[in-house]
Amino acid sequence: MTIRAATARDADAICAIYNPHIRGTIVSFEEVEVTIPEMAERIAGVTQNFPWLVAERADTVVGYAYASRFHARTAYRHSAETTIYVEEAARGRGLGTELYFALLDSLRPMSLQTALALIALPNAASVALHEKCGFKKVAHLSEVGFKFGRWIDVGYWQIAL
Repeated sequence: MTIRAATARDADAICAIYNPHIRGTIVSFEEVEVTIPEMAERIAGVTQNFPWLVAERADTVVGYAYASRFHARTAYRHSAETTIYVEEAARGRGLGTELYFALLDSLRPMSLQTALALIALPNAASVALHEKCGFKKVAHLSEVGFKFGRWIDVGYWQIAL
């Protein structure tokens, strides 16, 4: 497996990994699929200030992870929000752990104090991945999202960088 910086050319592969979560899971709170041009814009926007990494196996993108601004207010400038998605066929093989550690390693030299992950609940696999990577649960927000006709809780996991 190779981990490298994402580029706009990865937008198609990233959409192929991400859009099924929009269509069929509560993992993403988006409700409309992301187009390839929209994803290319997101990648360009994120990579101006934060890392966006892709994992490739046999020249095929099988996962991605990125960090972004946690909140817009300046006092939050030393915090980042992290996100990771791995294609279904590649899950359970350690790829997510390796990709997440690479993302965290890329954040450490950036003068960031903490990284936070927001996890729609229930999501045992994501909780296990984050805790394996050193994140600790720090908050639970009840019924803050509404998708597929039901209310969804969100947990916050945090790691000191």
